[in-house]
Amino acid sequence: MIKWLAAAVCVLAAFSGRAQEENTFSTRGWWKPADPPFSPVVHGDASITFRFRAPEAREATLLFGEWDVDEVPMQRDETGVWSVTVGPVEPCIYQYKFRIDGLETIDPVNPVVKAGTTVYGSVVEVPGTNAPRFDEAFRPGGEVHTLNYRSTPLGRMRTARVYIPQAAVEHPGRKFPVLYLRHGGGDNENSWIADGRAAVILDNLIAEGRAVPMYVVMTNGLTDGSWAGGSTPEGIATLEKELLDDVIPLVEKRYRVYADKRHRAIAGLSMGGGQAFVIGLRNLDRFCAVGQFSAGILSDGQFDYERYAPGTIGDPERINAELDLLWISCGTKDPRYQGHLDTVEDLRRRGVRFEFHEGPWGHEWQFCGRQLYGFVQRIFKRQQP
Repeated sequence: MIKWLAAAVCVLAAFSGRAQEENTFSTRGWWKPADPPFSPVVHGDASITFRFRAPEAREATLLFGEWDVDEVPMQRDETGVWSVTVGPVEPCIYQYKFRIDGLETIDPVNPVVKAGTTVYGSVVEVPGTNAPRFDEAFRPGGEVHTLNYRSTPLGRMRTARVYIPQAAVEHPGRKFPVLYLRHGGGDNENSWIADGRAAVILDNLIAEGRAVPMYVVMTNGLTDGSWAGGSTPEGIATLEKELLDDVIPLVEKRYRVYADKRHRAIAGLSMGGGQAFVIGLRNLDRFCAVGQFSAGILSDGQFDYERYAPGTIGDPERINAELDLLWISCGTKDPRYQGHLDTVEDLRRRGVRFEFHEGPWGHEWQFCGRQLYGFVQRIFKRQQP
């Protein structure tokens, strides 16, 4: 009996020691210098090296760009890593993907992506050389908050992003104007911040004294799970009610902002540009400026005002009197460009005062970011209510 107990104790002791040894936690070996960047790598001469590890792949291609996409073949080394270097390129924010044996994929080692209703691609940023880009973060600025609200027409909770200028943080007793900024189809309320760099653009312009300090409110412009559900007359009417009845009253209650039309503007890109155009024309007593960047609903040149904004276009004198600025724009490579030319010619014949802006871009953030950059420098110049 004693021998049996002694043997049992030895077995338990050995098991306990082994379990303790196996469960020992240690951080030894964790702390070491970071590995060199793998992909993408931006070099000092503004060239970029892309890499993708796929030792079994037969073919790999870099798809570089958002609109004018360059297909660049990649080469495989002896370790199974495919690579290619492009550029030097202009300082900018670029979108890219890989095509590996016919299958398109994002860069698995780059956490920065363009995303909305889906993930569209990976993103790489090339900083300015002699000076920062207009949309490059290089100074402290304002804040971006999340605002939850209930959408009465949709019957559910929704989320908005709110840019708060640095002046509002430093001077909480002051009031400021508000720009309501709409995103495009397939995007969401985060897109103007993450992809369009709206907060950075405002920070830079305000710091340089080229734009009035303002709040920017970015809501979700989709009504359902579809890619562009906010483009139909019914969809825009729903979002108009949400904006006027739910969002604006909440913003004016929650933040120190003016509550009159002279300090309220609306703008947007693509689907959101159409929303801004229609909602602005239908509510000339609510907004002092309208910015429309590459709206899809204006692409065929035969915009049906009576379907979207009945009774508005027939009174150009009122439009001219009510709006300080009607900004319309489209890139020359955008398929919507000819439709915009037809639209602005129609507005010109009707006697509506507007500005038309174009540039050598397609339907892409590089163009829309520049439109926001120009638009916000022109609004709220008559500051006092």
